Amino acid sequence: MSAKPIRVLVAGLGNMGRSHALAYHNNPGFQIIGLVNRSKPMLAPELGGYAIHSDFETALKELKPDLCSICTYSDSHADYAVMAFEAGCDVFIEKPLATTVADAERVVAAAKKAGKKLIVGYILRHHPSWVRLIAEARLLGGPYVFRMNLNQQSSGPTWMTHKSLMQTTSPIVDCGVHYVDVMCQITDAKAVEVRGMGLRLSNEIAPDMYNYGHLQVIYEDGSVGWYEAGWGPMISETAFFVKDVMTPNGSVSIVMDPNAKSDDIDTHTKTAVIRVHKAETGPDGKFVHKDEDFRMDGEPGHQELCDLEQAYVLKAITENINLERHMDDAVQSLRICLAADESVRTGQPVKL
Repeated sequence: MSAKPIRVLVAGLGNMGRSHALAYHNNPGFQIIGLVNRSKPMLAPELGGYAIHSDFETALKELKPDLCSICTYSDSHADYAVMAFEAGCDVFIEKPLATTVADAERVVAAAKKAGKKLIVGYILRHHPSWVRLIAEARLLGGPYVFRMNLNQQSSGPTWMTHKSLMQTTSPIVDCGVHYVDVMCQITDAKAVEVRGMGLRLSNEIAPDMYNYGHLQVIYEDGSVGWYEAGWGPMISETAFFVKDVMTPNGSVSIVMDPNAKSDDIDTHTKTAVIRVHKAETGPDGKFVHKDEDFRMDGEPGHQELCDLEQAYVLKAITENINLERHMDDAVQSLRICLAADESVRTGQPVKL
């Protein structure tokens, strides 16, 4: 750890921004020197003593931070990140990295040119249960079938947040990058074709936006996968959380608590039980192995997970971790999800 704490400027104080700010506040390796938000938000008491600036560029020039934590809406991610790199800062940026592949590549190029760290907010990479799921799937061996979704029956403030997000980003892009990233970590293969479909189920969103979407991806090793995401008060809570990987040798699945609610933020990461099924059968045609259930007790909640993520940011900076694969993966998962969005809008598959 460096002798002095890393001076951090936090931009964007929505749900994730507030959680990341708390993580910086509680970690002695960081010192918050300012917060940026266009309006004055409701903050935890611990964050009440920090000055809130209305303009990121002005705060960047005046405060000269070591690290910029960019948790604003995704249409500002690329410009803010490049600005931060040009000012000599390391950058943590919430997913998705950008709203176009070109902008994502521009951010990565700026990080490399500046010789600074770029850490993208793929929070599942820091969750012990998801690390276990990926490891168990890789042990089974491919090719793989990935079945994943995260639908959210949202209302009130949660639906307001979703409508704000959909001003720039569809659900299969905003949430999809997480789960496509999981697929890519399991198979290591490159995606070769993406297909998508979607539907606008609400008059409260723009005519060219959709709040239900489904993507399908084909990988060069023969693996295939799908991801489904829907937001809004009309979304069903039946089978809203499916995380399942199948291979010729068996399957590994997350078994959810049947009482979990789809708009509970902790539900989005907690796994409850990981079930491993082996496909091997004996001479009698019956399974040789019983299914194994791994209870994932003591899992981190949402704030604890943000704490783990920012601890990794500190480690990446102070220990000079090579983030080449991390950055490549962030661009790859975004490329797949944006291709799915293109397919939704054109009705045609997209070759990568």
